[in-house]
Amino acid sequence: MLGGCDLVLLGPSGDVARQQSEVMITSTVIIAMIIVPVLIAIAVVAWRYRASNRHARYDAKWDHSPQIELLVWAGPLLIIIAVGAISWIGTHQLDPYRPLAQVAAGKPLPPDAEPLDVEVVSLQWKWLFFYPQYGIATVNELAAPVDVPIRFRLTGDTMMDSFFVPALAGQIYTMPGMQTMLHAVINKPGDYKGFSANFSGDGFTDMRFTFHGMSGEGFAHWVAKVRAQGGDLDRAAYDRLRQPTRDEPVHYYAHFTPDLYTRILNRCVDPGQTCMSPMMAGDARGGMPMDAMPGHGHTGEAAHAAAMH
Repeated sequence: MLGGCDLVLLGPSGDVARQQSEVMITSTVIIAMIIVPVLIAIAVVAWRYRASNRHARYDAKWDHSPQIELLVWAGPLLIIIAVGAISWIGTHQLDPYRPLAQVAAGKPLPPDAEPLDVEVVSLQWKWLFFYPQYGIATVNELAAPVDVPIRFRLTGDTMMDSFFVPALAGQIYTMPGMQTMLHAVINKPGDYKGFSANFSGDGFTDMRFTFHGMSGEGFAHWVAKVRAQGGDLDRAAYDRLRQPTRDEPVHYYAHFTPDLYTRILNRCVDPGQTCMSPMMAGDARGGMPMDAMPGHGHTGEAAHAAAMH
């Protein structure tokens, strides 16, 4: 029964999750300022004015008290204003699309800090992570150095999932043909649980991964290990990887096709498919024939680069 006592949401290891926890705790305390007195008052009134208490004062003509009316309305109103203000400010400050302003409490982000880019793809039923700055990719394993901002770009292959590492930051959805973003940072070394928080079929319960918070040196060793043990992730390998599987083991890719994530996002991985970006660009220009769209009927890198441009 003690297995459920890991209160990671109340004591996270990432600065974004810590701030979210503070907003949650502060809002709960403020709300308790009205809930707790009401619960106490219910018990006191029920006991004091019980039928057997012959000493309680009874006034059959009493019907109104301005003081009680003021207390009943002013208290909840002030609490609603306070909770609303905290929620509004916290929601905007912790917007997942907003770049980080600090890496930890009282530790501003250095002006020259370069974020770690991670491109995330949710598959059936596994997670694929691209590291474009290092040219590597992993399945069901994620790593990052401590106190380094992480910039996630996320999409889905065939269905909607929710990327969630409770110790790192709040959850954010992944959807086919769309890209979401999440900015976060981990402040303590350790191994943290990650999973999908949105039901997506039979293998949903196996859609879990481990997030490693590492020192800079440890992360460099991890990247070297991935390069040494990994294979190649090309379109053919991705087609095999995207097939539904359950409890997929961790494996590494030392190389991947450079524009693979972009093609997944634009739903044009397979040869002959027209990418969504030129279609949307054509719609923005008032529409254009399909055969006039850049990349239509072509699979070469030059055609795709023209389409993305």
